[in-house]
Amino acid sequence: MEEKTYLKWYNKVGYGSGDIAGNVVYAFLSSFVMIYLTNTVGLSAGIVGTLIAVSKLFDGFTDIFFGSMIDKTKSRLGKARPWMLYGYVGCAVTLAAIFAIPESWGTTAQYAWFFIAYTLLNGVFYTANNIAYSALTSLVTKNSKERVQMGSYRFIFAFGTSLLIQSVTIGFVAKCGGGAAAWRTVAVIYSVIGLVINTVSVFSVKELSEEELSGGGENVEEEKYGIAEAFRLLAANKYYLMICGVYILQQLYTAMINSGIYYMTYVLKNENLYGVFSWASNIPLIVALVFTPVLVGKWNGMYKLNLRGYMIAVVGRAFVVFAGYIGSVPMMLAFTALAALGQGPWQGDMNAVIASCSEYTFLTKGKRVDGTMYSCTSLGVKLGGGLGTAAAGWLLEFSKFNGKLEVQPQSCIDMLHIMYLWLPLVIDVLIMIVLSRMNVEGANEKIKSEREGK
Repeated sequence: MEEKTYLKWYNKVGYGSGDIAGNVVYAFLSSFVMIYLTNTVGLSAGIVGTLIAVSKLFDGFTDIFFGSMIDKTKSRLGKARPWMLYGYVGCAVTLAAIFAIPESWGTTAQYAWFFIAYTLLNGVFYTANNIAYSALTSLVTKNSKERVQMGSYRFIFAFGTSLLIQSVTIGFVAKCGGGAAAWRTVAVIYSVIGLVINTVSVFSVKELSEEELSGGGENVEEEKYGIAEAFRLLAANKYYLMICGVYILQQLYTAMINSGIYYMTYVLKNENLYGVFSWASNIPLIVALVFTPVLVGKWNGMYKLNLRGYMIAVVGRAFVVFAGYIGSVPMMLAFTALAALGQGPWQGDMNAVIASCSEYTFLTKGKRVDGTMYSCTSLGVKLGGGLGTAAAGWLLEFSKFNGKLEVQPQSCIDMLHIMYLWLPLVIDVLIMIVLSRMNVEGANEKIKSEREGK
């Protein structure tokens, strides 16, 4: 039986464009905040890393809180769209603030400014915006194919934006005159662009009614649970825990790859190669995303596609390590592209997997927790990305990195090899192992079959 369709092509494209706004924040912050703080402001990489780690303790409480609030929201715009719309206003302001640390202030005050702005961005505004944006996958359509397509459009825009920002930002800062003032100008421009595009994305889709979401008249228990009950529901869903784990590992991976700005500068002696490697990573991801919906249909689901993709990714990263030690940049680029191609399918259908995970809770517990379920997206981005950036700071500090030196000590060079070559490989292996057990689609079908057989 053919599934009912809910979306036009422009709804899917409009929804996907929201990740341009999201990655204006995330790609800019994760790729450049550390080098801005160490090489421009002059702060300690180790102290910055510690502040980021402390900030994550607060973040851990806000994800489920905002997810639960979204589930309980009733407004003219629906459940998720108000949080997506208004949350980004705070994102724009705090992103600009992070890259506008007053030069005349003392070091302690500069650390405090960064900590407050960073915590508000990640723990409050980005959380509200990102969970709401992800939850829309479940709230605007019940069609599984459309959910996969939404995810593919979303991440095509996401990786395209990451590619653009990673490719042009260093040159853009130089064009603006370099130094702290230039970073501030670039951050304000990015913030305004993100704010406009986020608003367009919010109004490109419309949420379905409660009756439609519940199956056209099915009696669904009213979501009157509190934070503690929401946490219990999530903790009881093993697939939610797996997705959280993969999301955190992905962001740790990204943080290590973003340390490439240091690797290119001090190991390969050419900071402009960072943009070249961004092309090698993001173009294959975009290509994979284009074909993901077709491959999901061909292989009757997402499980096999995701697992086989990450097998390819592991092989690719293993050869990147080999190429790095023999000093072959062309080989590094080629196998970076192969690894990215393998990672692409999971990026494209991840939101659809989370929607299936939410369905698993509904089938087993009888409660809809769509907004709360999508807390794993924000939780993973913030914990994985934040702790990854923090770990990068700690590792640089441990290796005796000094942002004022043109040539770093050998201990730092050795550490950059570990951070950029070895750790991404280890992380990909761990993701592959978790994905081998994440057949939530199969679990849902089994439950439905057992009920129909009664």
